[in-house]
Amino acid sequence: MSIIIMLLLLSVLILVHEAGHFLAARFFKIKVDKFGFGLPIGPVLYETQWGDTKILIHAFLLGGYVSFPDDEKDCKLPTDSSERFSNKPIYQRAIVVSAGVFANIVCAFVFVFLTAALWGHMPSGKYDIYVNDIVAPKNGDAHSSVWQSGIQKKDKISEINGTKIDTTYSLLSFIQLSKTDDGKIDQSLAIDNFLKLKSLNPALMKDEVIPKGVAVKLPEIQLEKPVSIDKKVLKGMKKYANSWTSLSNPQQKLRDELKNKSYYVSNEKYTLKDISYAISDNSRPIYIKIKRDNKFIDLKPILASTKGLIGIKLEAKEILIPTTTPKAVITTGTKYLYDNTYMMLYGLYQIVTGKVPLKDLHGIVAITKVGGDVIDNNGIFSGLLLIAIISMDLAIVNFLPIPALDGGHIMFLIIEKFRGKPVDEEITEKIGNAGFWFLILLMVFVIFNDILGLITKKF
Repeated sequence: MSIIIMLLLLSVLILVHEAGHFLAARFFKIKVDKFGFGLPIGPVLYETQWGDTKILIHAFLLGGYVSFPDDEKDCKLPTDSSERFSNKPIYQRAIVVSAGVFANIVCAFVFVFLTAALWGHMPSGKYDIYVNDIVAPKNGDAHSSVWQSGIQKKDKISEINGTKIDTTYSLLSFIQLSKTDDGKIDQSLAIDNFLKLKSLNPALMKDEVIPKGVAVKLPEIQLEKPVSIDKKVLKGMKKYANSWTSLSNPQQKLRDELKNKSYYVSNEKYTLKDISYAISDNSRPIYIKIKRDNKFIDLKPILASTKGLIGIKLEAKEILIPTTTPKAVITTGTKYLYDNTYMMLYGLYQIVTGKVPLKDLHGIVAITKVGGDVIDNNGIFSGLLLIAIISMDLAIVNFLPIPALDGGHIMFLIIEKFRGKPVDEEITEKIGNAGFWFLILLMVFVIFNDILGLITKKF
């Protein structure tokens, strides 16, 4: 049922978008030949006439369109008719083309304001994170260090490594990136360890394979640097990147051999550099600040296990913003849309610049699945907020300067304004068709990503 509700809500967004074009066209007395729900691919499921406009429902439901007499080669309307789209001033045509985007923006605000008013509060996107339980073994495991840290049940986790924590994603990101023996090291620590090794073993050279049977004195093990994560990464706006160096398989094997040793007896396989790399891969300490009885306390450092666990269960309580007055509804709702729109624009920039791989691009199938889950787990109001964000996303994507999208039509109108005459109709048609098939191929690619994501349980 939640998936059906999500599909119906998505259908509303398409109808709203096309209704924007339709109403703007009728306002300027432009004839609308067809109002299509779905794309004109495959059979027509339903057809009826409403005034001068033919209403069509296509089998390929992913989309919609409004068709003007100018789009039909066999149209009987005179070429100089004032009802033709092409005979209207540029500003009127620009308004008609932009009306779908405007309708989606208005729709987004309506959904958000309606949710804020009826729900009585809005999500802030932030959470209070508490320690629900400590489940780490007390002995024999790297993450048993949590017992020596001073952490207690019901502690509120305030900061990790100096960064404010307000989502479970942020907390888990720090822990996962801090796991013991992850096969990655800081070059600065490796250099420092090499200098210490060289000082303790002056006869050995950096790249010389150490002769068999030679005992190498090892320095005291130093922990790696604590993890630092950019705020945009913690918001999910970009992928985490670091300058760590990866250990080779032999170096990782050597790392395991050197655990808790003060000397290493050479087997004539490794160099001093290999040893410096091996002893540099251990644990990245996690410095946690908690709030207990209205006091902030810095805990002793905790070490994550090789699986990226520290041995605690979490409890997250979402921080809600009350929206019990008209002013709160408007200000909180507007901020909610602004924040999410900013994230979408930044995400689009990441995709265009190649910083987010195309394999992470998802569409209607993923949206329906995730939206259905949101409604199932959090209720219809959370679903409405997601629909509002998708409506804003549709507005942004449709305004991109890609032929066959609204932004592409606006681009041609701008060219016409500067040239003083329209772009040749044949050229416009070819570019438009190319843009259309590009979007179809992109849609197929995105749906493939969605299906693969469902199979691999990515979402």
